[in-house]
Amino acid sequence: MKLSGVYELNVKKEVVWKALNDTKILKQCIPGCEIFDKESNNSFTATATNQIGPMNATFSGTVRLSNILENESYTLSGEGRSSVGFANGRADIKLIEKNGKTILNYEVSINVGGKIAQLGSRLIDGVAKKMSDYFFGRFADVVAPIKKEYENLTTIKEKRVEVIKSNFLNKYIYSAILIFILLLVVIFYFVSR
Repeated sequence: MKLSGVYELNVKKEVVWKALNDTKILKQCIPGCEIFDKESNNSFTATATNQIGPMNATFSGTVRLSNILENESYTLSGEGRSSVGFANGRADIKLIEKNGKTILNYEVSINVGGKIAQLGSRLIDGVAKKMSDYFFGRFADVVAPIKKEYENLTTIKEKRVEVIKSNFLNKYIYSAILIFILLLVVIFYFVSR
């Protein structure tokens, strides 16, 4: 599956490039990211938990930077494994500066396998688009927030995307519901004997 998009950021290209190489900023932008640690200059380990359809999946894996042209472009690629399958993908990111603003172009390709691939391509495509939009929208919000000024001289930062809260609570809610259903089945089984 392939996705692409463009963001216009009201900062210079060097600022965007620095942010694209900042582990703290990247961690904030990856949906459900719990761990994002630098292994070397171009390699990171990451753990992220996300809901994919009815499944909550915690993926652990690596993220690598390659094809690096400083202040111009790079490829961000990653692969992760979970109890429900695997996912790997890459994002080719290009920066163009025009009139003091930076145009961030991206092209993303994603592959999944295992149980999550059985959910169907429509659901997977929707989740992949949502996660890609979240990553780049959140990145744009962190690096160059949109500021609206009003007549009464107040300035409000407008968000491109809403921050995704941790899936910690969802994990336990789904587990509790599953246990409750299993208990009902067991009770029904013994009562009907």
